[in-house]
Amino acid sequence: MKKITLYTTLVFVLAACQKKESTPTTQATAENLITLTQAQYLNAGLQTTSAEYRNMTSTLRVNGIIDVPPQNMVSVSMPLGGYLKSTRLLPGMHIVKGEVIATLEDQQYINLQQDYLATRAKLVYAQKEYERQRDLNKSQASSDKVFQMAEAEYQNLRIALSALTEKLKLISINPSKLSEGNISKSINIYAPISGFVSKVNVNIGKYVNPTDVLFELVNPDDIHLNLKIFEKDVMRLSVGQKLFAFTNSQPDQKHPCEIILISKDLSTEDHTVEVHCHFNDYDKTLLPGMYMNAEIELKNNKALALPEEAVVNFEGKDYLVMVQDQLHYILQPVTISIQSEGFVSIAQPELIENKKIVTKGAYTLLMQLKNKAEEE
Repeated sequence: MKKITLYTTLVFVLAACQKKESTPTTQATAENLITLTQAQYLNAGLQTTSAEYRNMTSTLRVNGIIDVPPQNMVSVSMPLGGYLKSTRLLPGMHIVKGEVIATLEDQQYINLQQDYLATRAKLVYAQKEYERQRDLNKSQASSDKVFQMAEAEYQNLRIALSALTEKLKLISINPSKLSEGNISKSINIYAPISGFVSKVNVNIGKYVNPTDVLFELVNPDDIHLNLKIFEKDVMRLSVGQKLFAFTNSQPDQKHPCEIILISKDLSTEDHTVEVHCHFNDYDKTLLPGMYMNAEIELKNNKALALPEEAVVNFEGKDYLVMVQDQLHYILQPVTISIQSEGFVSIAQPELIENKKIVTKGAYTLLMQLKNKAEEE
């Protein structure tokens, strides 16, 4: 019976010890214990506080590049090719929709205009011949075969003229204003959008093929910021969320933005997701491809928080001074997790729950402990 009682008692003792060890405590050691005399305590003018739950707004720091949607980027080419006669474009130059940005010349432009004018003249004759044969056929003065041949010729020339009209429009020649007196070997290329020049891929005298891209133009009206967000942070973001972007060269110049789209495609290489943001006020000095940093305000999280003055920093590390009793204090290293509106929360909130923390005079106590360690 005594053995059973002893065994039961031992089980309860071990369970109590394990429970006690599972509860985090701040242990006082010679290295982190600060001891004051009564006179030192009175002169220190210490003030203490306790942690309280607050709504803490955290900030996520990420990076990305300035991007332009495909519909705002235009690659300019010439469907019929030709030699570049002139252009004034340079990368970064501003352009207005409809202005001449280049001139090409080639013999095929002359041939195309010649074919159009010749076909138009033939069509006039073919139309009259068709109408004449139609009237003769009605009065049985002409055979059906002759009338059908005239009709087919008329239709073929109409089709040919329509095709040539569209070809002239492709090279920006107005068919209705074309005559034998204004045939030209040169054609103009007009800016299809207003914006600025991104790339110039040709030079004067170069022959360009129909597939060659002469210029790349960008319309900055819908320029946006493309951020790379790690998988673990994506769930903390939402459309409409506010953020501030800035460049490495001008970190103090903040550009307010708003999240407009969160991609559903997760990169297999670095496990990131693309998040697209719109600039509230676009700065023309920001160019596509420019690297930018961003700070995103995350949703409020309720956490145990202390005033910022409770945290003291020494040699790059953060500490709290915990109250053990009126004359004894413990220096506790901590890691700050969120800093917001004059308050901080730490990565180990159990250390500060229901504890008294020194605010005013904390740094004095820290230096007293460090000076004591140096003297020893």
